[in-house]
Amino acid sequence: MRTLLITGPGGSGRTTVAAATALGAARAGLRTLVLSADRTDTLGAALGTATGAVPVQAGPDLTAWRPDATAGFRDDLTSFQGRAATVLDLLGAVRLDPEEVTPLPGAEELTLLRALRDAALTGTHDLLVVDLPPAPQALALLALPEELRRYLRRLLPPERQAARALRPVLGRLAGVPMPAEWLYETAARWDVELAAVEAVLADRGTSVRLVAEPGPAGADAVRDARLGLALRGLPVEPLLANRVLPEDAVTGVLAGLHAQQQKTLGEWTGARPLAHLGRDPRGDDDLTALAVPAVDPAASPVEWPVEDRIGADGVLVWHLPLPGAVREGLDLVRRGDELVVTAGPFRRIVPLPSALRRCTVAGAALRDGELRVRFAPDPALWPRTR
Repeated sequence: MRTLLITGPGGSGRTTVAAATALGAARAGLRTLVLSADRTDTLGAALGTATGAVPVQAGPDLTAWRPDATAGFRDDLTSFQGRAATVLDLLGAVRLDPEEVTPLPGAEELTLLRALRDAALTGTHDLLVVDLPPAPQALALLALPEELRRYLRRLLPPERQAARALRPVLGRLAGVPMPAEWLYETAARWDVELAAVEAVLADRGTSVRLVAEPGPAGADAVRDARLGLALRGLPVEPLLANRVLPEDAVTGVLAGLHAQQQKTLGEWTGARPLAHLGRDPRGDDDLTALAVPAVDPAASPVEWPVEDRIGADGVLVWHLPLPGAVREGLDLVRRGDELVVTAGPFRRIVPLPSALRRCTVAGAALRDGELRVRFAPDPALWPRTR
């Protein structure tokens, strides 16, 4: 199954492009599901079919779904209150009624991740098209499963469950209830759910389509988005330059805008322009007129290879592609068996490959959009040869 994540700067037309991509794939015979997290039905407006909490048939082989964040958040909170009843009573907390619960910021994004996981697990579609939020929020969303799993493992390590028999004794000695079994069960369930989302994002069939309107602001946003996606190891397809003014429509005040677009397009190597229709695309005919590129049946995974140069230079070199990174914006910190990588406004804690865990960091260099970290074998840990 292919998964296509679509994002871009706010106002770039990413939802319209997601709808056009899904429609084109469905017409090509792929069983397609398009997901959106927008509170307003922008997706339905583009498709010409209202979407909502229940998946709807938007055409032959095309299903559209806009999950209800309010209902999902309400169900999760109600379940949590039930499981945490003992602790809440101890604290004298007043329970929230389901009717007074409103979703907190970020609930839409979490609901979208859950819907993505559920859709992938059903296996009933050939293609998932996901209309992500604008690029900055999308990058934070894509990082969420990995980061939350890391927090859970640090705060509630699974190995602590081995002390479950001692918790009543420790509770009496401490005078307060110890973490109950349900807390570890909840953490384990969350870990499984997050791992399923992480598996979809890391799958070799998952890639990202960036949509941007050519211009100075679009160029800055695309550069940052590419760097953030590279740090997550997500493959990015050729950029879609949206709302490009056609040559025969450029007159008067539009001449300056056209020149600005053409300048940016010249800098976006390999970008695919989508013509401005002169109106907001609505319905099948307009989406078809956009001529969005067909979905490539196979994604091109991002590789972070380890190069063995022990014989020549005495080091192993880890290659991390980071297009758009600058030396001044890079920072590396070794933390046990992890490497904390900061690239511009983005940061990721990456587990080291097994061979590099027995090495010390010997240096790093940024060349041609690729970070190359050198590791020297630690004599105390590296296998000795006769």
